[in-house]
Amino acid sequence: MHKKINSEKAPAAVGSYSQGILAKGFLFSSGQLGLNPATNLLVDGDAAAQAKQAMSNIGAVLEAAGVTYDNIIKTTILLKSIEDFAAVDSIYKSFLKEPFPARSCFAVAALPKNALVEIEVVAYTE
Repeated sequence: MHKKINSEKAPAAVGSYSQGILAKGFLFSSGQLGLNPATNLLVDGDAAAQAKQAMSNIGAVLEAAGVTYDNIIKTTILLKSIEDFAAVDSIYKSFLKEPFPARSCFAVAALPKNALVEIEVVAYTE
């Protein structure tokens, strides 16, 4: 059995997906863009600014599930340009602490809403 997780502090879905799903002791988040939850528009600025907002949005989904950034065990980061890797990594690690979660990072051709970065996480809840 699984349960939908939704936070009004995170942007509404821009497609047919849930912000997060709880299943068997794990939270699986959908990818978060650097969207301002109040406007559903990308925040102004570069990939670092969008990464900071994406991580804040992830925090809202984590909170709705009753967990914190410390519960994250796996992340996936999608970048429009691999040149943004260092800037995004700097923001990413400011939200987390050792031991850092396992992570994959990919450059992709395009992201929804022409975003520069998208981040998804898996966290344990038990």
